[in-house]
Amino acid sequence: MPKIDVVLKDHPPADSEGMHRAILAKQISRAVWISNAAQNMERAMDFGLTPELAALQERTRQFINETVIPAEQNLPTSLTDWEALRSNLQDAARAAGLFLPHMAATWGGLGLDWRDCSIIFEEAGRSLLGPLALNCSAPDEGNMHLLEKVATPAQQQRYLRPLSAGTTRSCFSMTEPAPGAGSDPALLQTTAERRGDRWVINGRKWFTTGAQGAAFTIVMARTGEIQGRTGATMFLVDTENPGYYIERKIPTLDHMAIGGHCEVGFVDCEVGDDAVLGEIGKGFDYAQVRLAPARLTHCMRWIGIARRSLEYALEYAVRRQSFGARLAEQQGIQFPLADSEIELHAARLMVLHAAWLLDTGQAARHETAMAKVFVSETVDRVIDRALQICGALGISDDIPLAAFYREARAFRIYDGPSEVHRMSIAKRLFRRVSGVRSQESER
Repeated sequence: MPKIDVVLKDHPPADSEGMHRAILAKQISRAVWISNAAQNMERAMDFGLTPELAALQERTRQFINETVIPAEQNLPTSLTDWEALRSNLQDAARAAGLFLPHMAATWGGLGLDWRDCSIIFEEAGRSLLGPLALNCSAPDEGNMHLLEKVATPAQQQRYLRPLSAGTTRSCFSMTEPAPGAGSDPALLQTTAERRGDRWVINGRKWFTTGAQGAAFTIVMARTGEIQGRTGATMFLVDTENPGYYIERKIPTLDHMAIGGHCEVGFVDCEVGDDAVLGEIGKGFDYAQVRLAPARLTHCMRWIGIARRSLEYALEYAVRRQSFGARLAEQQGIQFPLADSEIELHAARLMVLHAAWLLDTGQAARHETAMAKVFVSETVDRVIDRALQICGALGISDDIPLAAFYREARAFRIYDGPSEVHRMSIAKRLFRRVSGVRSQESER
């Protein structure tokens, strides 16, 4: 119902008909106010958890504590062992009713919306293995979302069905070595040329996460100019395609991405029209379909690691005696712990708000960008403070803080570095100001 404004004069007409009109107007006004209030309540953001979601949160927390965290003690060293661990954890997640929280029941998932996902992803994220167990880890989680939104029914059955089931893994080939596309997609060098009834892809990508052992990749390639801008298209490429190869696994600061971060190549890689994902020339548009939710789900998961880091710092501060008192009694320890709690609370609220916007059908590019900057930097600070408070223990491998520190650092870079997001946020601010000035000039 559209909002209706009823304005009553301070002094209603003295005649009987006027009085009746005034009373009727008051009744209409009250009815409209109640209706508008009810609609606003429906649109309002509810921070409470339903009994079902609270129970799912508790089951996820228990599963991570009892099944996943113990698996951290003996991490694999080979891809074969990683795949075996992944399979075992996912079987356990299925048995616990926790598998695939973000996908609809059609694909074997729990069908949670983004707000509910924020609760469960944080619990899963308390272990670096948790998202892998629930099959909601990157890059597969983002690729599932993209395939669900853009792929044809045939492509969904071929690629999304096994990916959702956990029987395959995927990767996403977009970033290129210099001078190719990194933060600036306009620098895209990889090309896809039409030859007869085939597409021929040529180019190099790097930091294609999970490439080793993946069944397919989604690759972004130039397919001509559209209105003076680089036209890009996404293609689905099976990793068994003879024109695709893995050049190397890149040595990196982080070590726990199954399949590694790889440099891959496409040399006269031929695919048919059935490999085109979506429409020709709309690759950058589809990238936003994938990236906005993917940025947010990264935030959800990493908040879990930051929370566990804070837990380690709190436990250590309570039991450790130094200079005649517990660390917990020292103001120099209390303040950074308080800062971490404050920033994590703010981070959750930013994620919840952006998730609510996505759930209500909004693009939320501005809000997910702000969340990505704030949460990635918050996670970095929280882990760093926890490591500092735990001292020598923090940099040892006796507890996982050092691993958290290594694994989380890249979060400030991938899916858009903080500097690029700040630039985009500022540009939107200036456009907003320009819009206001334009409206004022028209008055």
